[in-house]
Amino acid sequence: MIRGLHHNAYRCRDSEETRRFYEGFLGLPLAGTLEIGETKSGRKTNTLHTFYGLDDGSYLAFFEAPDMPFEFKAQHDYDLHIALEVDSKSLHDMLAKGRSAGIETRGVSDHQFIHSIYFRDPNGYVIELTAKTPGHDEAMNPQRNGAREKLDRWTATKQKPMADAV
Repeated sequence: MIRGLHHNAYRCRDSEETRRFYEGFLGLPLAGTLEIGETKSGRKTNTLHTFYGLDDGSYLAFFEAPDMPFEFKAQHDYDLHIALEVDSKSLHDMLAKGRSAGIETRGVSDHQFIHSIYFRDPNGYVIELTAKTPGHDEAMNPQRNGAREKLDRWTATKQKPMADAV
């Protein structure tokens, strides 16, 4: 049975540049590193895997793998973003900190059940900091919010892409 999230892992361009953002700016402590010299398939590599700790015991992790090509690109929020929970005061403090540091910073967005701000990390990933509103738990309760019914309605009524239309 799944107990929780241990870590999510992403590629990074440079481990030190990534550390400066996640530890230095966001305040997530560098909790561990793993140097990988050979893959399980026997391929030689020179890869560093770093882990940044969250208060709940989970981690954000990154691979710097210079010998493996990877296309880094600025991600759109809908394509990929990493959402991290903070309290409301920290949300506003981090908004000011991001703007002061010259980091691309957007927000505050009111999503009804959460308020969010957004940054772009050195690798192009969108980082969302989110603070729960008082109605959060009710809004995320599938027994009351109709999530399944809304998904079923969406699935039944969405327009098929032009390539599928005949």
